[in-house]
Amino acid sequence: MTRRVLIALPKGRLYDRAVGLLARGGIRIPDAAGTSRKLVLADEQGRYEFVPLKPVDIPVYVESGAMDAGIVGSDVLRELESDVYEPVDLGIGRCRLVLAAPESCVLPRGGALRVATKYPRTTERFFRGKHAHPHIVRLDGSVEIAPLLGLADAIVDLVETGRTLRENGMCVVEEVSTVSAKLIVNRTAMKVKSDDIRHLITQLDTVVYEDP
Repeated sequence: MTRRVLIALPKGRLYDRAVGLLARGGIRIPDAAGTSRKLVLADEQGRYEFVPLKPVDIPVYVESGAMDAGIVGSDVLRELESDVYEPVDLGIGRCRLVLAAPESCVLPRGGALRVATKYPRTTERFFRGKHAHPHIVRLDGSVEIAPLLGLADAIVDLVETGRTLRENGMCVVEEVSTVSAKLIVNRTAMKVKSDDIRHLITQLDTVVYEDP
């Protein structure tokens, strides 16, 4: 018996938005699922199963085939250089990945520039396109504080409103990329479970551009 389509949902700031978008497309997860300790959650119609995961793990699960599909930010996809289908830009979680630095700061050039970020691969590609090779400091926690403590000259990080940057005396130097959540699909699952996955794509595609 073929298992229902298994879809990864992002824990954290995108979870409620993803569940809300799914509901608008007719795919409803019971309200209690958000507080449940179950690892696998079924939608009310029993067509799909969902697993909440850390966003950084979702492309790994989907690319490997452990999950058929998932919802994840394009920032994570580009950083991991994931080999998956991206059939729908869901239009949620929109923000920017930017290069930022303390206000009135003159940034060093070339290899003397130190950049702190959670996105070392993306940052390296960005600067390589400018024929520059800064020293990249990989961080997993708060990035904004790195220049204030002398660990880095600048940062590459996500920005929604810019409030956190302003509160820490920083400003945007340049935009690296725009970011939004994507529906991603495993390449084999796209063929083996094509009917169910195309149905999922259609359900989401029809509500992406509607007003919430």
